[in-house]
Amino acid sequence: MGLAKTEMFTDVQNEIALFAKVFGHPARVAILEYLFKLDTCVCGDLVTEIGLAQPTISQHLKELKNLGLIKGNVEGTSVCYCINAENWTKMKEVMLKFLDQDLKKTDCC
Repeated sequence: MGLAKTEMFTDVQNEIALFAKVFGHPARVAILEYLFKLDTCVCGDLVTEIGLAQPTISQHLKELKNLGLIKGNVEGTSVCYCINAENWTKMKEVMLKFLDQDLKKTDCC
């Protein structure tokens, strides 16, 4: 398999690609939606709510946490997760700037 060659692209282009990757799986979208719906930290309800096995949920949570869209706090033997509001706002700004682009002319092709 070839290298991704991410160094060829700008920081913003790489950032957008990472956000797109995280939204590229419906389980991660469902996890984010659930966290927004509850608007509080969630400790163990995700397996029941999303309907996937614990290891699968853990892997998706890891991806979301690595990107900084969620944060986790250890409480006893479990980790409780919630939306990282600051990073969510930053992500929205980057993505909105990218998605808000429009074509200047519409008679192409």
